[in-house]
Amino acid sequence: MADEVKEIKEKKGGKGLIIAVIGVVFVLLLVVGGLIVFLLSGDDENAQMAANTQQQQTTQAPAPQNRQPGKRSSDFMNMGPIYPLDQFIVNLLSENGSRFLKTKIDLEQSAETLTPELDKKKALLRDIIIRTLSSKTFEEVSTAKGKDKLKDEIVGTINEVLSDGYIKNIYFTDFVVQ
Repeated sequence: MADEVKEIKEKKGGKGLIIAVIGVVFVLLLVVGGLIVFLLSGDDENAQMAANTQQQQTTQAPAPQNRQPGKRSSDFMNMGPIYPLDQFIVNLLSENGSRFLKTKIDLEQSAETLTPELDKKKALLRDIIIRTLSSKTFEEVSTAKGKDKLKDEIVGTINEVLSDGYIKNIYFTDFVVQ
């Protein structure tokens, strides 16, 4: 009799194990199916958003206000109109005040329509540039990396005061430090 009870328990345990395995496989299939549906529906939504964004970009030109201040253009193949400024001579920050910088700067405009505003605000532009240059030390302007950082700072500050366009880049056409 004990052998029969043991045999019946083994049969019931085997069926229970099979049912458990089938249940786990079924749950895994449901989870994988749900993930597939979720991922496929997300791709359609992302593709539709990308298509809408591309359509908006082709139908309207980006506004100058969308430009981030301080970001200079590196598109040298499509340079904008150049607005030359007069020469700048400023004292650099130093302990004894004996360092100075002499430079000439040209501004690259986003469009020719910016020229009248630059003419009108020429004194403000020169003031911004003089304040920025005179706040630097010899060490800050003597390296190429320092000059690039200086350009970014000047472009960002100037673009904050312009409304008819923006400055894409500035060029040092003369740069002497003593």
